[in-house]
Amino acid sequence: MSSRACAALATAAALALGESMACSRAAPAPDGSAIAAAAHRVVSISPATTEALFAVGAGDDVVGRSRFCDWPPAARKLPVVGGVVDADFEAIVQLSPDLVVGGPGPAATALASKLVPFRVATWFPNIDSLDAIDAMILGMGERTGHASDARQVIEGPEGIHARIAWVERSVAGEAAPRVLLLVDTSPVVATGPKDFIDELIRRARAVNVLDAGASWQTLGFERIVELDPDVVVDASNGNGGSGDEPVERIGPGAPGWADVRAVREGRVISISDARVLRPGPRVAEGLAVLARALHPRVAVPSW
Repeated sequence: MSSRACAALATAAALALGESMACSRAAPAPDGSAIAAAAHRVVSISPATTEALFAVGAGDDVVGRSRFCDWPPAARKLPVVGGVVDADFEAIVQLSPDLVVGGPGPAATALASKLVPFRVATWFPNIDSLDAIDAMILGMGERTGHASDARQVIEGPEGIHARIAWVERSVAGEAAPRVLLLVDTSPVVATGPKDFIDELIRRARAVNVLDAGASWQTLGFERIVELDPDVVVDASNGNGGSGDEPVERIGPGAPGWADVRAVREGRVISISDARVLRPGPRVAEGLAVLARALHPRVAVPSW
């Protein structure tokens, strides 16, 4: 399994297992979690929350990041404090943060507990749907003194909502292919329902063949043949990739894939673009990437 796929799967596991949580040393925010005065030293341990902080104008207040936080370029210059689920507690404390943010999960819960004696606020919101992504971005704005900027990121003329609507209008008249979207190929892991990627598939004018079960599912080839997708989207190199050089991993000659109709008929799309798999402020751009791939004859906007 590639390191990029590991990052995507680690994030997904955290989203699937975690619940929204925060330190409660101040009055509650509108979403019910606690919020202190605006934070000015923030450590972010997930790529989505790091992107959100920079998007709302709080980039100068970010003092640490996870090894997977690669956007915007300025984030790469920050000290690294481990990964999404293996954050380095001592490295975080040494940065003297007043707020630590990231995705939810058991590791986040444990980290929050360890930070209580240091009086460091924490916030690990769910980001498993488009609405939850909006709430996360708004929450980052509230916690860093950039609430108005956060609203613009979501609701502005060039914001997330406007861009999503633009993409949806572009593909509204197209036939909707049945899609299997992969986030890894060894083993085969695909996105199921109740996840923001499932929402992107639908808004890109397609149908997710995995319409029941867990948000992320490990599949055998018999199951894939049974699902019989019209198109296989291989996004297994999509966490951290630029999208410029997709890597072909699936074909009739690859073990197990010859029996899959979409593969035999050449309907495999490789996407190497972090935006498709990242639940953050570039999610509308990820939708556009996916829509262009599924509907190549349509003039889908590009950002």
